[in-house]
Amino acid sequence: MNALPLLLYAAAGVAYAVHFARRDAMIGRAATTLLLFGALVHTFVIGMQTMEVRHVPFSNPSRAVSTFVWLLTLSYLYLELTADERAMGVFILPIIVALQVIPVIYPGTESADPVLDSPWFWVHVSSLLFAYASFALAGVLGLTYMLQFKEIKKKHLGYFYTRLPSLQILDVMNSRAVAVGWLFLTIGVVVGAVWTAQARALAPNDPNLQAITLNDPKIFIALLTWAVYSFAMFARRTLAWGGRRAARLSAIGFGFVMFNFLLINYFVTTSHTFY
Repeated sequence: MNALPLLLYAAAGVAYAVHFARRDAMIGRAATTLLLFGALVHTFVIGMQTMEVRHVPFSNPSRAVSTFVWLLTLSYLYLELTADERAMGVFILPIIVALQVIPVIYPGTESADPVLDSPWFWVHVSSLLFAYASFALAGVLGLTYMLQFKEIKKKHLGYFYTRLPSLQILDVMNSRAVAVGWLFLTIGVVVGAVWTAQARALAPNDPNLQAITLNDPKIFIALLTWAVYSFAMFARRTLAWGGRRAARLSAIGFGFVMFNFLLINYFVTTSHTFY
């Protein structure tokens, strides 16, 4: 079922690339329409999976990636429709397409672990996935800010300058995306701690629950990511770190997010897992 959203996202990605190159309004509207259709189909797929397992499907890593892609798509569409700016699509869609390939190739199955049968767990994971989607937007906005700044600094107002939003707009959007992501990451971390304490009381011998400590790479990197974005929030408000500094912090933070969400999730066997 994940293949159809992937095809629609890929088609939208091509349309966004053509729009970015030609600045053709009709192609831009077609790109947005394809992405909206892809998001609607993806919503249907996740709805069917939710009915199948009776909860939002993300205890399996591949389905978690699919849910993350869905949230990232919706977040980007909200940004595009509210800012009336399609230029970022050419940078966001490659991430969406590349990540959606994972659940297509490795669909996986949902776990029936009874310790996951808690609303705290679902709030915990949902908050983290939404935070990661916001950080993905912030990371791309940061990278495009640096591309735009580089052209302006060299006084070479060429390809990117004529197609990307102004530095001020990129900085404002970056700030908002980081703030939203930090809020949901904080909620995810706090709720995760509450859920872990409750689950350990119910299943004290569960090896996965026992593995949830600061020695767990997934936990350590998540807290490090929270620290990076907390510093980014503090630096922007207290040290007046906007512009390039904020853009770099966004890119660095997103690097931690992807490292934790993909590499540790799939390749580090010492981290806790419920699938």
